[in-house]
Amino acid sequence: MRTRIYNNKEQIFCEWRHRWVRLTPEEWVRQQLLHAMVEQLDYPMSRIAVETAITVGDAKKRCDAVVYDAALAPLMIIECKAETVPLTQKTLDQAITYNRKLNVPYLLLYNGVQHIFVHGTDSFTTGLPRYTDLLRSE
Repeated sequence: MRTRIYNNKEQIFCEWRHRWVRLTPEEWVRQQLLHAMVEQLDYPMSRIAVETAITVGDAKKRCDAVVYDAALAPLMIIECKAETVPLTQKTLDQAITYNRKLNVPYLLLYNGVQHIFVHGTDSFTTGLPRYTDLLRSE
């Protein structure tokens, strides 16, 4: 991952958005996670969208990231928080709100220290599935 200082602010290059963005603690967590998903779990980079805009009711929202399947249907919503922000029911509720619009089978909450992977009414705190395993169990 490439970083730089620009106008006295630290930035990171987001490969998904093809531009430099401000390097906040949450952005660092997101970039670390997405790179690990691509490099270690074989998620195709082209099937991950970052800062996906959606409308929920009258409100405009942004999913931190959305993973798509081979047919480009939404498959998983990713909600990231900074390492200092615990994953709580509020975090899950935020992802569930986004899911009312996207209707995905999987949710991933991640703060750099812990993750919660949700499939239906089940949640898992160990291991994140490989992309091919996600597609198989869909």
